[in-house]
Amino acid sequence: MRRRRVAIVGAGCTQLRAVTPELSYRELTHEAAVAAYADAGVVPSEIESFISTAEDFMEGYSIADEYSPDQIGAVLKPTQTISGDALHSLSVGVMEIMTGRFDLVAVQAMSKASNVATMGDVANFALDPVLNRQLGNTAHFVAGLEMARYMYETGTTRGHCAAVVVKNRRNALRNPLAGFGCDLTVEQVLDSEPVSHPLHRLDISPQADGAAVFVLASAEAAKGLKGTPVWVEGVGWCTESASLESRSWGDSPATALAAKAAYETAGIKTPAKEIHFVELNDEYSYKELQHLEALGLCPRGAARNFIEGGLTERGGALPVNVSGGALGCGHLFEASGAHKLYEAVLQLRGCAGERQVKGAEVGLVHAWRGVPTTSCAVAVLSNRT
Repeated sequence: MRRRRVAIVGAGCTQLRAVTPELSYRELTHEAAVAAYADAGVVPSEIESFISTAEDFMEGYSIADEYSPDQIGAVLKPTQTISGDALHSLSVGVMEIMTGRFDLVAVQAMSKASNVATMGDVANFALDPVLNRQLGNTAHFVAGLEMARYMYETGTTRGHCAAVVVKNRRNALRNPLAGFGCDLTVEQVLDSEPVSHPLHRLDISPQADGAAVFVLASAEAAKGLKGTPVWVEGVGWCTESASLESRSWGDSPATALAAKAAYETAGIKTPAKEIHFVELNDEYSYKELQHLEALGLCPRGAARNFIEGGLTERGGALPVNVSGGALGCGHLFEASGAHKLYEAVLQLRGCAGERQVKGAEVGLVHAWRGVPTTSCAVAVLSNRT
């Protein structure tokens, strides 16, 4: 039996900003939902299932999904919440349509990080309560250790990582939704305040507020809709060891396994040749390089050569994070994969403006849930009918 194809037919995303004091998280979500439904040419009553992405700790109260249905038009409709990244929610939506029971599904994700007064404490709460949390270390401390290990194993330098920051911040200047675009130098990144050696302040993506909503449709339903379809060719997700003491520190096995599943579903045999652009997790500067290798888009230890040679620039052989990534757009926590997914939709529709990648037909989107998790997700998208 042939697999049922799924398309993204509607996409909406708000501007990403450090603070949004004039908007509640519900208003942010509503703005994105209105844009997505208008893009698809549907009204909420036509959507058969709704998926929200939320983490109770980030929302500030338990059972946060109870506060999702009204702003996405899901009242009295099937609604579920995924406590993960937006790409995990996308995967669930894809599977719902593949069952044949649904033809239209909406996926939502948002960040209202500026509402969280003690973000460091919230992040640290994810650390193991017996072995790690009581040591008083932070998520950035753990990232610093991992960065050091990755650099040691691959020969990558702080200069290579700083070049990622420069690229992504500069890319963000072309993105009207990005909140942190600027023109930096490698020296400025290297000279920024140390956080946890070798990690410095500008190696860390700044947190942001924002929301995104997507409308998914079966191939049959997509024919009668307004939105230009972008096909979800394959998805994959994986969570490796939850323990800091038993995981791999120099690479990202969860990313590699998630990518393997997505590639197999999408029929991708040689990722480096078949993928035209990548939007991947760059919550920390070194993560872009580490994830690029784990995705099989370059050999182990070769990502530094890609950044040195300009291959990951918008006009390079493999454009990476032309949106500006998290470093340039802002870190959206559970919605991190959502703004990357939105960028991929724009690219594959050929409407990304100044940052359009020429000839883009196949794109890859990757998400990682952040320290201390090893939870990753990958989606392969195309505009090929």
